[in-house]
Amino acid sequence: MITKEILRQIVMRQKETFGSKESVPREILPEILRWMSDDRVLVITGVRRCGKSTLLKQLMEKASGWCYVHFEDERMIDFAAQDFELLNEVLIEVYGPAQIYFFDEIQNVDKFETFVRRLQDEGKKIIITGSNASLLSKEFGTKLTGRYKSFEVYPFSFREFMSFRHINLSEKDVYSPEKKVSMLKAFREYLTLGGLPEYLRNNDIDYVRTVYENILYKDIITRYSIRREKILKELVNILATSTSSRFTYNSLKNTLGLSNAITVKEYISYLCNSYLFFELLQFSYSVRRQLGSPRKIYLIDSAFGDICGLQFSPNKGRILENAVFIELQRKGKNIYYFSDDGECDFVIKSGTKITEAVQVCYALDDSNREREINGLVKAMTALKLDSGLILTFEQREDIHVKGKLIQIMPVFLWLLMKKPF
Repeated sequence: MITKEILRQIVMRQKETFGSKESVPREILPEILRWMSDDRVLVITGVRRCGKSTLLKQLMEKASGWCYVHFEDERMIDFAAQDFELLNEVLIEVYGPAQIYFFDEIQNVDKFETFVRRLQDEGKKIIITGSNASLLSKEFGTKLTGRYKSFEVYPFSFREFMSFRHINLSEKDVYSPEKKVSMLKAFREYLTLGGLPEYLRNNDIDYVRTVYENILYKDIITRYSIRREKILKELVNILATSTSSRFTYNSLKNTLGLSNAITVKEYISYLCNSYLFFELLQFSYSVRRQLGSPRKIYLIDSAFGDICGLQFSPNKGRILENAVFIELQRKGKNIYYFSDDGECDFVIKSGTKITEAVQVCYALDDSNREREINGLVKAMTALKLDSGLILTFEQREDIHVKGKLIQIMPVFLWLLMKKPF
């Protein structure tokens, strides 16, 4: 059991060292601020080191009467649910009576949701962060059903990356040859380095390796009591080098030499809970067919590519497609891929209808132009869409095919647009 004196030392030290340093205002900040006056708990989740703590600082700068605890402090390893009341006393001593509670990485404490519920019943505003989607577990949902609102934070978008690099360019600057060249240079760097804020600041690949190992060991192996550590690492290797590719649980089972596919399915769910990877389902009006079809896999950030054990796919088209997928995820789009005598990389569902179709390729040329356009057109025809989008590295034009408009646009320009759709 942790003592009050140790808690006091931790809280005071965290208060002293939690000063705000220069940071890029996150694009999700205004949306979260909209809900600060709401009485629900705000839950902010995302992969480790994507900027959740900095986002909390930015929220604190807009608020008053708050207190803060970061639960991943190694001195809190023995902290348990019964210590929350003691912690609350310390917070009042250090910060004074607070109306807003910021809890960073609180999922490390078993049954934390009971204390959060009590604070909420007392009229307090609570904002919590976690690096694992299981923060919204069945137990958490049961305790706070209808009483929380969740947000997902991702590594820097390309717009945030440009702001971090102090590059003041916007979509209208594409018409200036000099500025377009600057955009392309920044975009190449973004595709290579990714958007982890601290990595962009220190350019230390060992930092990325440490983040990856923390995800693997703290968020997955320890949390889920994984015994087949070697199998898990081999699976990560395969997935990291297969971004945007289709797979089935059975095919991975055979590759890994396992006796059943259940282990593969569970391990991938753990990797997705930690936000390291994302699964993409094939679109179908039949739920049974959708669940039984091959899936596609995407990596949260290109910085993890080389770290995950094998070199990230050198296929530039796959890297570009991965960047587009993550941007769609960031925007909360309901995404699928389409495959029916031709493939379209992404179709976007809004309500009960598919409203957008997006194809991604590095460059349209004689070897792939017909295939890429036909795949998009077949999806548009099947889903009754009049227009579609092909995203490339730098090509731009509008074409009409079979009475349908296809807009071809550079990915970097699409990423800079405030509203890509």
